[in-house]
Amino acid sequence: MAIASILLRLDVARFTGVRYLSTKPKFGLIFDIDGVIVRGKQVLPPVIDSFKRLRGEDNKFRVPTLFVTNSGNSLCSQKAVDLSKWIGCEVLESQVVLAHSPLQMFDYLHDKQVLISGQGPITQIARELGFKKTTTIEELVKNFPSLDYVNMKKRNPKCGPVDPNFPQIEGLVLLSEPTTWETPLQLMVDLLVTNGMPTGLPTAVPYPHIPVLACNMDLLWASEAPIPRYGHGAFLLCLENLYKKVTGKDMTYTALVGKPSEITYYHANRMLVNHAKSIGVDSVDTIYAIGDNINTDVFGANLYDKYLSRYESGEGTKSRSLEKLLGNNVRSPSTKACISILVETGVHQRDSKFIPEHSPRDFLPVEDGLCKPAFIVEDVGQAINLAFKEEKFE
Repeated sequence: MAIASILLRLDVARFTGVRYLSTKPKFGLIFDIDGVIVRGKQVLPPVIDSFKRLRGEDNKFRVPTLFVTNSGNSLCSQKAVDLSKWIGCEVLESQVVLAHSPLQMFDYLHDKQVLISGQGPITQIARELGFKKTTTIEELVKNFPSLDYVNMKKRNPKCGPVDPNFPQIEGLVLLSEPTTWETPLQLMVDLLVTNGMPTGLPTAVPYPHIPVLACNMDLLWASEAPIPRYGHGAFLLCLENLYKKVTGKDMTYTALVGKPSEITYYHANRMLVNHAKSIGVDSVDTIYAIGDNINTDVFGANLYDKYLSRYESGEGTKSRSLEKLLGNNVRSPSTKACISILVETGVHQRDSKFIPEHSPRDFLPVEDGLCKPAFIVEDVGQAINLAFKEEKFE
C-alpha cells in the first residue's frame, strides 16, 4: 500500500471516526505440526494455500509465527528444513520449538553426567541443549553386559563396569521414546534404585532418586495410521509404574517439558516475541495456539493463558512450575492472552472427551475447562482465518 494512501486513510479516520484494519499484527500464531500441518510425512490439503496468508509480498512471514511440537527426535535445524518444504516458504531454525528445546534453560544441570534416551541424533541434540557429559543406553549396556537380560540370545553374565573409569550417572534426560522399550525401562529403573551406579543393590533404595528430565508427554499422536499411536507419554507411564512396583515409591520428575507444560509455552512466547521483532512487529499481545490434541495443545495453551492472567492480576509468582524451576531467570511476559484452537485433522475432534488419567501425573488434578478449546475448527486454514477475524487483520 502506498504511503499517500495510508496517510489519506488516517486523515479520513481522524475526521470521521471510522476504524480501519491494522496494517501490523499485534498477535502471533503457534502451530503444532503432527495432525495440524502433516500426518506422518503427508502434508494436509489446506496447508500450502493457508500459509500464503501469513506472508508478505517478499514471501516472508508478516505475522509472528512459531512451530511448537512434542517431537524430539531431530535437530531444530532439520525440522525447519522439513517445514519449509511442507508450507512452501522458508522457516528459520529460530521459529521451531521441539519438545526438548526448553532444556537449554536448565544450565544448573548441564555439567552433570546424564543418561540420554530417544531416537535420532540424541548425542548431538543433548550437546546443543548444553549437556556436556552424556551416556547412551548402548554405552551403558556395553559397560554392564549382565543388565541387558531381555533377549536370552544376547545374555552375558559379566557384571561390569567393563571400563573401571565408567562415570556414575547423575541424571536421566529422556528426549523421546526409544525404538525398543524393554532394555531402557529395565536399565533406567536400575539407575534410579542404585543412585546411578548399577553394580549391585544398595542396602536401602535411595530416595529421592537422581534427577529425571523428560520431554514430550503425549500419550497418543496422529500419524499416517488410521488410529492414534502411542507417544513418549506411554513410555513414561510404563517407567513410572515399574519404578513404583519395584520400590513402592512415586518416581518424581525434576522437570517435565514439552506440551502441556507452562515452561514450553513460556519458552515459545519468548521466541515468538523475538520473531516478531525480526519482522518489524513491535509487540505480541495475544497468542493463538493451534493444535489437534486436547490433552497437550489445548490443555497447555489454556494452562499458559491462566499463567498470563495471573501476571495481569499481579499474581505471577504463584505459577506451579516456572518460578520453581527457573527462579530469577523468569522474566515477566508482555503477552496478555493465549487462545487455544482445536483443529479436527488429528487426534481429537469436537466431540472428544478429556480423560484425566491420560494427562501427565504431575499436572493432575486437572481444573475444569483447561481441556476445552476456546475455538474448534475443521483445519489449519480455518484456524488462521479465525485468528485474522478476531484480530480484525487482513
